[in-house]
Amino acid sequence: MSRDRAPRGLLKRALAAVSVAAVSVTASGCVVVHGEREVLPAATRAEAAAALTAFTTAYNKADKAYDAKLDADRTAGALADIDAARLTAGRVNHPGGNPAHTPLKLTDAKFTIPKKAGWPRWFLADARANKGGDVRWLLVFTRDGLEDTWEVAYLTLVAPGDVPEVRTDRDGWAETVPVDSDELAVPPAELSEKYTAYLKDGGDAFAPGAHTSAWRALRKKQSARPGLATQYIDEPLTQGDYAPLALRTEDGGALVFFTTRHYEKQTAARGASVPTPNRDVLALTDGEIKQSLTMEFVSNEVALDPPDGPGSDRVAIIGRVQGMTTAKGE
Repeated sequence: MSRDRAPRGLLKRALAAVSVAAVSVTASGCVVVHGEREVLPAATRAEAAAALTAFTTAYNKADKAYDAKLDADRTAGALADIDAARLTAGRVNHPGGNPAHTPLKLTDAKFTIPKKAGWPRWFLADARANKGGDVRWLLVFTRDGLEDTWEVAYLTLVAPGDVPEVRTDRDGWAETVPVDSDELAVPPAELSEKYTAYLKDGGDAFAPGAHTSAWRALRKKQSARPGLATQYIDEPLTQGDYAPLALRTEDGGALVFFTTRHYEKQTAARGASVPTPNRDVLALTDGEIKQSLTMEFVSNEVALDPPDGPGSDRVAIIGRVQGMTTAKGE
C-alpha cells in the first residue's frame, strides 16, 4: 500500500553533484560556497523568517478559498498530504470558499538552523499561533536545491514545556543527527518502523503518553463495539519527502521528526450499518458505504530520542498531527 513520494528537486541535486561547488550570493550580500561537501547553515535567519512569512501567506490564501493549488508549492511530505486532503474536502462541501476562515497568525517565531553538507537542507521554526490553543507550532522547512522554494514538510503542535533545548555552536547554528546514528535509544531512520510496530504489539521502546499507551488503549476499546468491528493497519513512511530529520539536543539526544501511515477499517455486522461519517470524510470517500469503510491517514510525529546507554530513557512522542487523506466504502 505504500506510495512514498520521490524527493523533489532530484535533477537539481544530480546536477549540483557534478560540480564541486556553486557560488551564490546570500540576501545579506555575502558570497558563500554552496556544494555537496561544504558544511553550511541551511539558511540565513532573514531567509528563514521570509520563508515562514511566505508559507503563512500561501496557507491563508488556500484556506480562505479551499484551494489546494494555492499552497501546494509551500508544502511537502506529510503536511502536503494532510493539507491537500483537508482543502479538497472543504472545497467539495463549500465550493465558494471557507465560510469560517480566520487568518493564521504566527508570532514569537524562533528559528533553529542547522549547519550541514549536502541536500536536502532544512531548518525548524517554532512559533505561537492564534489557533490550536496554548501550544507551540513546530514547522520544518526543507528544500532540495538552491533554486527550490522552501516547503514545510512537518507541522506538529507541542506543549511549550516539551520543546527541548537544542545544541548550538558559538554562532548559534544547530547540529543535525545522522539518521543511522547508534548513539540514540532508537536510530532516527528506524523510528517510523519501531513506532508502527509498537502500535500493533506494544513493547517498551516508547514512554507512556497520549500518542503511545493512551492511543493503543483507545484503539483496543474501539476495536470491538456492538455491531461494529474496527481493524487497524500501520505502515512506516521513510523515503523522499517523508524521510526523518533530527536535531541534536543539549543532553546528547535528538529531536526527531518522522512520518507514519495508518488505515482504519470499520466493518458492520450483518443487519447493522457503519456509522454515518461526517461531511469531510464523505467528501474524500470513493464507493458506496454498505458494510465497511476504510479510512487512510497520514501522521507526522515529533519525538525526543534520548542518548543510548545503560539506564537510557525511552523515546517520548511529544507531538503528533494526523489527517485523513482518502477513504473507500464497500
